[in-house]
Amino acid sequence: MIGKLYLVATPIGNLEDITFRAINTLKSVDLIAAEDTRHTLKLLNHFQISKPLISYHRHNEDVKSDILITKLQEGQNIAVVTDAGTPGISDPGEEIVKEAIKNKIEVIPIPGACAFVNALIASGLNTKEFAFYGFLPLNKKNRKNILEKIKKENKTVILYEAPHKLVKTLEDIMKNIGDINCVLAKELTKIYEEFVRNKISYILENLKTKNEIKGEYIILLDLNSNEIQAENDTLNKSIEEQYEFYLSQGMSKKEIIKQIAKNEKVEKNKIYQIFIDK
Repeated sequence: MIGKLYLVATPIGNLEDITFRAINTLKSVDLIAAEDTRHTLKLLNHFQISKPLISYHRHNEDVKSDILITKLQEGQNIAVVTDAGTPGISDPGEEIVKEAIKNKIEVIPIPGACAFVNALIASGLNTKEFAFYGFLPLNKKNRKNILEKIKKENKTVILYEAPHKLVKTLEDIMKNIGDINCVLAKELTKIYEEFVRNKISYILENLKTKNEIKGEYIILLDLNSNEIQAENDTLNKSIEEQYEFYLSQGMSKKEIIKQIAKNEKVEKNKIYQIFIDK
């Protein structure tokens, strides 16, 4: 019988955030693949769990994925955990899942803590639509390309950042996107948990007064006003320009005519007559 692959979310700080199901899963599997075995061992010891551990991180994913797949095919049940949070979210896990699916191995998610979700729901920003970008690229060209892409978003945008890169990243955001409203979430679920809500310039000024920046950070950017601006820009276009714009957005002719009629506050038939041959 082929084994099962479990993706087990672990606490991002407060150990009480682990679920009963996660504990029972870790107790029941044959092997635990951990991002940092030393870190995971502390968690296991806290809950009195004793299981074999194998290292599984970004730098050995290719090799270790093959080893884990072989063990799964031999019938072992394996749990993948990261140092904190949900496997696969800016952490190892994605590759082994792809290989497991390719080999018809059942993948079972064990839900739990996820830093960016908790930051979002407490941010006060729009939660209906959001885009998670993880960590920005280090390469200058790639970084600028991603920032240009983010600039066009019309929703809440979420980023992760390390403490020693935080100021530079906020400076790059202000330079490429503007001095927009931002929420900085620090050390979620931990003793020094903190939310700072203000313009990027204010947050930067505050950070630069600190001797040392410590902790794990999540950056949430309020780009929701872009949607209002985009709508206003569209309303200022001619009827023909509106048609071409909505067409580029993938809307059907019927949908476009209905939307333009709404924009212009006229009957649909009047707009239909204009574009009858299109």
